[in-house]
Amino acid sequence: MTSEQRVVVIGGGLAGLRLAARLGPAAAVTVLGEESRAPYNRVLLAEVLAGRYAPDVAALPDPGPVLRRGVRAVRIDRAARRVHCDDGTAAEYDALVLATGSNPVLPPLRGLFPPGGGELPEGVHAFRTMDDCLALGAAVRPGVRAVVIGGGLLGVSAARALAARGAQVVLAQQAERLMERQLDADASALLHAHLASLGVEIHTECRVRGLATTGVPSRPSPAPPGAAHRRVVTGVELADGYRLGADLVVLACGVRPRTGLARAAGLEVRKGVVVDDRLRTGDPCVHAIGDCAEHAGRLYGLAGPALEQADALAATLGGSPTDYTGTRALTRLTLGGADRPLDLAAFGDPTPLPGDDVVRLADATRRTYRKVVLRGDRLVGGVLLGELSTVGALARTWEGDESLGAPHDMFHLLTDDGGH
Repeated sequence: MTSEQRVVVIGGGLAGLRLAARLGPAAAVTVLGEESRAPYNRVLLAEVLAGRYAPDVAALPDPGPVLRRGVRAVRIDRAARRVHCDDGTAAEYDALVLATGSNPVLPPLRGLFPPGGGELPEGVHAFRTMDDCLALGAAVRPGVRAVVIGGGLLGVSAARALAARGAQVVLAQQAERLMERQLDADASALLHAHLASLGVEIHTECRVRGLATTGVPSRPSPAPPGAAHRRVVTGVELADGYRLGADLVVLACGVRPRTGLARAAGLEVRKGVVVDDRLRTGDPCVHAIGDCAEHAGRLYGLAGPALEQADALAATLGGSPTDYTGTRALTRLTLGGADRPLDLAAFGDPTPLPGDDVVRLADATRRTYRKVVLRGDRLVGGVLLGELSTVGALARTWEGDESLGAPHDMFHLLTDDGGH
């Protein structure tokens, strides 16, 4: 790539800024960032909400003038190789990179929006951006009743953060257990017990049907006839008819890739923007990385794969073509507690198939649990809770797809000393 070549990146999050940093002065890079605030690491939002970190601790390195803050791309003209923005400007490119990330899923709840559309009721929050985090943090106080809808990674993180702030937290999970995508039943039960010890009331196999709201005049009383009313949440209605009172409701029902720009530009979109091993779309001048990219039929939605994709694409755009063959993603989480935190790590597939071997070590007194699944002589997945001293060795073995020999040889990787 010569210095005259122009790279436009749509998205000022972790993936887009990593790509810009890796390209450096070798390219004329422009990053279009929709948010007006300084870039930040979304992974740390729960820590900010819990009060453990100030917002500036989550800041990413300053990208300098390559980032245009508060600018939203509204249309891609592939024929002219030009991106049109909401401020009336346009950015021309030789290579375009979609790093548009994802949006929170807003479930189809009765009462979530007024007839004809509009704003969320006051007290109802998504939990995806720093603005979401700060608004939620400003609303929470000791004793406030908070209902978190969703028991995946995001919901669990939000629930423990709110509990740390003194809220009375209820977590409603539609599936039969918490973090069912990452954890097996035993590990999920330990997580359930830990959250309960923090004061979180948990309802699994619990479907939320709607929200209860009340109208409040948008102006001081007495309001003139016909004055607008703002809706304020007062509760959550469950499918069985039971109602939970709520001052705050957090929507943590997952995320959905932002693919609207790509779809409107005629690019192939399935679950995400489809890319090949060079992270190219069907248009060789347009690439996609991060949460919005679908590679080999898979969406990741995690920081690790987004960074690996950014690095691979930077090498390719920099003149050293590099194939991206996928990421073996490790999920890691620390859940705070009054006595001691609960550390959690999960990788691969922790659910064994017929014929798989399972090695499991559990200590109820220490609240630790370790499990790995072997398929033949390969490590295919695992879960660790409470004690992560061996996670590095396990992750390296799994990522390297190393032959392990007999199943009993795995015990040395599950012990504290790593077999030494």
